Amino acid sequence: MSPGLGDYLLIGGVAAVVTFATTPVVRRIALARDWVYEPNERSVHTTPIPDVGGVAMLVGFLAAFLVALLLGRFDTIFDENSEPLGIVIAALVVFATGMLDDIRDMAPPGKVTGVVVAAIVLVWFGVTMFYFRVPFYDVLILSSDWTPLVTVLWLLGMTQAINLIDGLDGLAAGIVAIASGSFFLYANKLNDLGLLSDRNAGPLVAIITAGMCIGFLPHNFNPARIFMGDSGAFLLGLLLAVSTSLVGGRADPNTQDHVGQTFFFFAPLVIPLLVLGVPILDTLFAIVRRATKRQALDVADKGHLHHRLMNLGHGHRRSVLILWTWTALLSGFVLYPVLTDENPTYLPFGIGALAIVLFTVLHPSVRRKRAEAVEAALLRPASEQLDPDRPERREIDERRHKMSPGVEQIPPDSTVQELPEPGHAD
Repeated sequence: MSPGLGDYLLIGGVAAVVTFATTPVVRRIALARDWVYEPNERSVHTTPIPDVGGVAMLVGFLAAFLVALLLGRFDTIFDENSEPLGIVIAALVVFATGMLDDIRDMAPPGKVTGVVVAAIVLVWFGVTMFYFRVPFYDVLILSSDWTPLVTVLWLLGMTQAINLIDGLDGLAAGIVAIASGSFFLYANKLNDLGLLSDRNAGPLVAIITAGMCIGFLPHNFNPARIFMGDSGAFLLGLLLAVSTSLVGGRADPNTQDHVGQTFFFFAPLVIPLLVLGVPILDTLFAIVRRATKRQALDVADKGHLHHRLMNLGHGHRRSVLILWTWTALLSGFVLYPVLTDENPTYLPFGIGALAIVLFTVLHPSVRRKRAEAVEAALLRPASEQLDPDRPERREIDERRHKMSPGVEQIPPDSTVQELPEPGHAD
């Protein structure tokens, strides 16, 4: 007998409870061993915080997987199927890679190598896509030559996306909880429609991932008492890559029997991309931003979406909630035709998106910060309000330099005290 919705929710609950209960223990061990993340110029916290929360996530994942194996309702997935074992081994590989980085700071090539090894494990055990849909073209059946490359790229993309958004307390865990929960609903619907094999482990992996994040969030939401670290981010990235590839790359490509035929054709590719819209967009922006500055892709900066929201004037929690809301809106938009058997209604989602945008740019805290910036600019001397590239400004700077040749010129946007008048001691 195939597992029902209640069976899946039970497994997700096990993942949540075990992760929640294990996290305080992991935190105490991390503090005792000094496995902490020290504050730096990019961080928003000011005290050392344990950064190995991925350990608790791994325990929750393994416990839920074991319960599913022993329950008996998931025998169609586990019996004579090598894929669950491959998922567990690959999860251990990426977790170990992230854990080493959390403790000893691995070089980027070492981390990439660990992820590639995990992808090779997935390929070896057959945890791969069968099909790949190219929009407005056709369904491509992946040959044995292309399968390893697609698997490696998909896994690298997912792990990097989750790692990049793990910059604010609760941001990555909340987004992955929403995304994996939404993807589980989609996969379960495909199961009900008979468009997915009973042996497909994608829905099980998705609900376990959601449960892990829900159990971790109470300890990770601002003010966080523990971070997931690279061990947690890599683990979540792998589980998302597995669930989306097993469902999106194996759903029946020939279905034309349901509402929104075109939607069902594109859904396996579109849904993972939109449900994970926030981390994927953040990753793309980071690549473009660093490429334009001629920086390496692994160079850290403060230009991510969550940093920009905080620079606008939003607080820590509000920035996280805004990005959670975007993820929920995108998830609802792509799930609507699947769950209702009706063609999508765009107006409510458009209104929702407009409401989020207006809230983001017109919130009182944003207007207050903008007013303070304008007031600070007006209080500066008129000469310093000129653009530094304008000829007038250069003439003023040259004149000042001649009058005070021994005084170092200060950039106009500096926050230090004004230059002393000529003839006055500091």
